[in-house]
Amino acid sequence: MSDQLQLSEHVREEIDHWVRKFPEGRQRSAVIGALHAVQHENQGYLTPELMDSVAEYLDLPPIQVYEIATFYSLLETEPVGRYRISVCTNISCMLRGSGEIVEHLEKKLGIKTGESTEDGKFYLNREEECLAACCGAPMMMVDHDYHENLTPAKVDAVLEKLE
Repeated sequence: MSDQLQLSEHVREEIDHWVRKFPEGRQRSAVIGALHAVQHENQGYLTPELMDSVAEYLDLPPIQVYEIATFYSLLETEPVGRYRISVCTNISCMLRGSGEIVEHLEKKLGIKTGESTEDGKFYLNREEECLAACCGAPMMMVDHDYHENLTPAKVDAVLEKLE
């Protein structure tokens, strides 16, 4: 059985969408979008089998897919909590209190960065270098939603909507 059969029709359509954005023969440029789509359908993480499926679908050596999957912080290769929380800790956010936001999240959730809550609901991502929202510092991203100008109270309100 082909590894491609592990990719849903929706994921294959998403991969094809990304492939069309690049010149012919440059399908490697679609790997990030492909892995993101696969990860989303697989409870937030990538397995070696799924990465192999992406490599086969894009006609790439598997190592090229593995390199990308393990380099980017928004891609996970192990199970993590349902809601993925990333707090920007780059200079703009750091100067406006992101350290305190991280501390607040760790205390509230009872975990450290790089860990998931016991119930599997939340994952507090390791340090994020930049999430490109400097004007709204400090900020965090929960899954794909940005939350800016954070205070501990705003963080609590975001988490309560997820519970």
